[in-house]
Amino acid sequence: MGQVPHKSVVIVAGGKGKRMDTLAPKQFLLLDGIPVLIHTLQKFYQYDHNISIVLVLPQDQAAIWSDLCREYDFRVSHKVVAGGAERFHSVKHGLAHIEDDWLVAIHDGVRPLVSNHIIDKGYKIAAHSGGAVPVVPVNQTIRLVDEHSNKVVAREKYRLCQTPQTFKAKWIREAYNQHFKPEFTDDAMVYESCGYHVVLYEGSTQNIKITNPVDLEIARVILKP
Repeated sequence: MGQVPHKSVVIVAGGKGKRMDTLAPKQFLLLDGIPVLIHTLQKFYQYDHNISIVLVLPQDQAAIWSDLCREYDFRVSHKVVAGGAERFHSVKHGLAHIEDDWLVAIHDGVRPLVSNHIIDKGYKIAAHSGGAVPVVPVNQTIRLVDEHSNKVVAREKYRLCQTPQTFKAKWIREAYNQHFKPEFTDDAMVYESCGYHVVLYEGSTQNIKITNPVDLEIARVILKP
């Protein structure tokens, strides 16, 4: 059998807290008494103690993060990298610290409830197929809207994409060498624009993204034993 590729993760945390209506960026808000971002990094460390973690933060938040690590005695090894103007550029900055022969997961810093199963399945699929994306079904009626009309569309044909989105590092790094386009809303789109294909797999409704105040409350409920 061939050697198992080294696992790595680029965690992107660029929130400003505007929709949370707080002064603190959402990744630094407390969840069960611990900053959201610490929860997120711990998830990947608990999955694999040897994983390489790259954390991408706005440059003006690096000192805050350093202070939080000291305050909460957070000692998981990770590299902090300054982000860019758009998420695209932040991911690109993070990928610059990943080796070509590794596997790399790219994950939202404010998805602190991702499970070991979702993390592990992404790496396994990416090792075989190159790219993997967790998705969940749409469970509400949706409409397609344009400037002239709107209509109901078949929701069973649609999926909501989550992170981590996991790739062979060489391939996703090559994809991120292209110029930024506004339509790039996730890593799979960047990857697919270079002719690569992703495999979709089952995500989880508990793998929520902390965007609004209600999300933080939902996360607290999920964490309750």
